[in-house]
Amino acid sequence: KDTGKIEHKMFKDVLDEFDEGDVFVANDTKVFPAKLYGNKEKTGAVIEVFLLRELNRESILWDVLVDPARKIRIGNKLYFGENDELVAEVIDNTTSRGRTLRFLFDGSYEEFMEVIAKLGETPIPKYLEREVEPEDRERFQTIYADKLGAVAVPTAGLHFSKQLLKRLEIKGIDLTFLTLHIGLGTFRPVEVEDLTKHKVDSEQLIIPEDCVARVNRAKAEGRRVVSVGATAMRAMETSVSTTDTLKPYNGWTNKFIFPKYDFKISDALIT
Repeated sequence: KDTGKIEHKMFKDVLDEFDEGDVFVANDTKVFPAKLYGNKEKTGAVIEVFLLRELNRESILWDVLVDPARKIRIGNKLYFGENDELVAEVIDNTTSRGRTLRFLFDGSYEEFMEVIAKLGETPIPKYLEREVEPEDRERFQTIYADKLGAVAVPTAGLHFSKQLLKRLEIKGIDLTFLTLHIGLGTFRPVEVEDLTKHKVDSEQLIIPEDCVARVNRAKAEGRRVVSVGATAMRAMETSVSTTDTLKPYNGWTNKFIFPKYDFKISDALIT
């Protein structure tokens, strides 16, 4: 960093750059199959519905994107699955493509999510220019993915294998987790000259006490805190105390980091 020298190595050599006592902070969000295909009542037109975020669990209200949007108005009903296992009613327009849907479903939340898992597709990046394959459900997850809620995978974490995590442990490098549920905004290009005008969608963030304790202990001991990916970096920079330590967090963040930024928590970024 001092000299600006750049080296090319294999990712498995990443551990050579870090020492015992350093802490890797990773995002353990899990991608859920957020893309559904429904049929509009009466016309049967096929409508793509992209689940963005849950608004109310009891009423089963979701913020979604629909395509083609011009066909979908308040009051329309959409039917999903060969046997109409799921029905949703449009109750609000949020943006040109955005809608609020109320799912009409009698079972528990777990049963509802099981139906979503059965009917939904894993959203994959457009630049792959291919159809979704069944293997994508596993392929587009980090090996430590745990908390369901993202529409995109935290890609820096895809490079970690079970063997690498074991070597991390043997070397004495700590690994801790926070959860940032990545939303569709992650794909939105920056189209403004003035970066302060770029709007970032809010995403749900949970930083647990255990993560906070490990990070702050490392900082107190002069060890390095390493963000595994930009989402972990943004998450930690969202919740900084007045003494530049990490604080627990449970809420939403629309943190947008651009030059010149004074990083408070992370010492390094794996990206």
